Amino acid sequence: QVQLVESGGGLVQAGGSLRLSCEISGITFRSRAIAWYRQEDPEKQRELVANIAAVGKTTYGAFVEGRFTISRDNSKNTVYLQMNSLKPEHTAIYYCRTFHHWGRGTQVTVSS
Repeated sequence: QVQLVESGGGLVQAGGSLRLSCEISGITFRSRAIAWYRQEDPEKQRELVANIAAVGKTTYGAFVEGRFTISRDNSKNTVYLQMNSLKPEHTAIYYCRTFHHWGRGTQVTVSS
């Protein structure tokens, strides 16, 4: 059974930082690409934030503008998203995904 568990969300002031974590079980973690998505509200589609390939290559959504960094620790089956210089428009639920498996998300709220 594949499980993805996100953590690290919360309320932060504009300009602050958060680090999200996604711990994954039930897969061969080191061989999988893992991605972070966000959903600003239920009416909008989930949007790619960042992706990290099994070999470590990273890609980011255009809105990231160098503020976020995705990384992985294969020894812990965990992917991280370091978010710096946060803005109110970064407020969303952030989800972890591998293939068709999704976590339940973690809420990030950035106050102005």
